[in-house]
Amino acid sequence: MSQKPKSRGRPSSQVEREPGGGGEEAPSTSRGPGGAASQRRAQASPAPGPRSQKQLELKVAELVQFLLIKDQRKIPIRRTDILRHVVGDYKDVLPELLRRAAERLEYVFGYRLVELEPRSNTYILVNTLEPVEEDAEMRGDQGTPTTGLLMIVLGLIFMKGNSIKETEVWDFLRRLGVHPTKKHLIFGDPKKLITEDFVRQRYLDYRRIPHTDPVDYELQWGPRTNLETSKMKVLKFVAKIHHQDPKDWPAQYCEALADEEARARPQPAGPSPATAPAPTLSPVS
Repeated sequence: MSQKPKSRGRPSSQVEREPGGGGEEAPSTSRGPGGAASQRRAQASPAPGPRSQKQLELKVAELVQFLLIKDQRKIPIRRTDILRHVVGDYKDVLPELLRRAAERLEYVFGYRLVELEPRSNTYILVNTLEPVEEDAEMRGDQGTPTTGLLMIVLGLIFMKGNSIKETEVWDFLRRLGVHPTKKHLIFGDPKKLITEDFVRQRYLDYRRIPHTDPVDYELQWGPRTNLETSKMKVLKFVAKIHHQDPKDWPAQYCEALADEEARARPQPAGPSPATAPAPTLSPVS
């Protein structure tokens, strides 16, 4: 979700240390009838083929929800529990699952996945509401956990031509484990947050699309968004989420450049003194 900011030790470096680490169950040592033969068959079975991006995304969403739920008790999360309850036959791509889950936790939910001690195979979630300098410019002042969700929605709107149907927003957010009809551990009531709170705070405009059956609504950037962030910053956020360069989307990149140039031009003198620095993106909970 290249102009890459200076590296600051991404969570992926912490969760990828131990691919195939401890905690995996040993193969059965049963001596019952056919035990040895079945064990040989299991060993000779072909390795699982490559997973599709959709399969990986679904498993990452499941892993993120598991980590958020386990973190409520503030007890370190064991690798063995991750393998047993979530990963299943995806053990061969565990490092990739952990890397993607760590990024989603940080940029959407405001948590960093870290290994509690080196080679301990236990993890905790660390609140990252105070971003380091290079991320602050791109994400805004991460004052509340809802900023990550707001940036996701702003990115969807911009990438879809500055207007998007509400149904399309939920189609995407469901892949992140965020549903319009389910209470979320971090965001509470996501539908109210997006269609009421962000709208009331003027980050989003929300209006009914005429002549739609069933009734549908569309979302656009609100006036406060244009004051607190920019198309280029949102595009950089989208690019970082997708591990791509902003220039990989030529139309959006050109639009963002034009927006930057327009912002840099001197504004005509007006009655209101606009000399104070622009505030940073930080929705009120």
